[in-house]
Amino acid sequence: MKSFSRIKKKIKEKVIVVMPAYNAEKTVAKTFKDLPEGYVDKVILVDDDSKDNTVEISKKLGIKTIVHVDNRGYGANQKTCYIEALIEGADIIVMVHPDYQYDSSLLPEMIYPIRTGSADFVLGSRMLGKGALNGGMPIYKYFSNKLLTMFENFCFGKHYSELHTGFRAYSRKLLLDIPFVINSNDFVFDTEVIAQVEIKGYKSSEVPVPTRYFKEASSINFIRSSIYGLATLKVMFEFLLHKWGIKKYGKFSKKLFDVISPFYIKQISGKKKKTKN
Repeated sequence: MKSFSRIKKKIKEKVIVVMPAYNAEKTVAKTFKDLPEGYVDKVILVDDDSKDNTVEISKKLGIKTIVHVDNRGYGANQKTCYIEALIEGADIIVMVHPDYQYDSSLLPEMIYPIRTGSADFVLGSRMLGKGALNGGMPIYKYFSNKLLTMFENFCFGKHYSELHTGFRAYSRKLLLDIPFVINSNDFVFDTEVIAQVEIKGYKSSEVPVPTRYFKEASSINFIRSSIYGLATLKVMFEFLLHKWGIKKYGKFSKKLFDVISPFYIKQISGKKKKTKN
């Protein structure tokens, strides 16, 4: 069993890895064991009512495991992940899918831009490097990814290579500055977060990551992908309306402490104060 608390840290920042999990019993151990030693303080897995042995395996690995009482959705899972990481006093929060689709050994590269102050938000891009198609990404998913990213880049005025990755790193400052808990509970949560990052003007960076598509890797089907695509377009139009001052949206103007209970504000603020002392 890997115990990060007993391993000498190579960096000063408190790094917490969060894993939004659903039926990941066959891959969670491999994802966890690939995390590099000396960079991670704690791993938190949030299980979204899995029907397999994900929870049991996670606990055996020594991972802090939180279980939803029912299936709430991918976005809702991330909300729990980030709140728990903030309560634990994380300086840098890294989301890694426990389905082994992303190479968790690249964590040092993912957090480097945040550690050096050159970015507060880092995306692990499958479109950089050797290419997503070589890693087995379905053709329809590849082209829909590229088209959506192209449209989002147009709206943001940026040149991202990919905006639909499940390997991301955030600074504590960024997560406290966006009201992510009022975002969607579904997959479009990710798009809303990026739009919030852009409207707030945070610096971002991309790191090339290999693609690993296989039977156990989680992936939404064509119908769900289509629904996600339409939801992404909706978020982009909301972003533009807010940016142009035509219609204002709370998710683009509020901060986290504006939308969570006083209890959680104390939990998040108190833990960080204790960490600094």
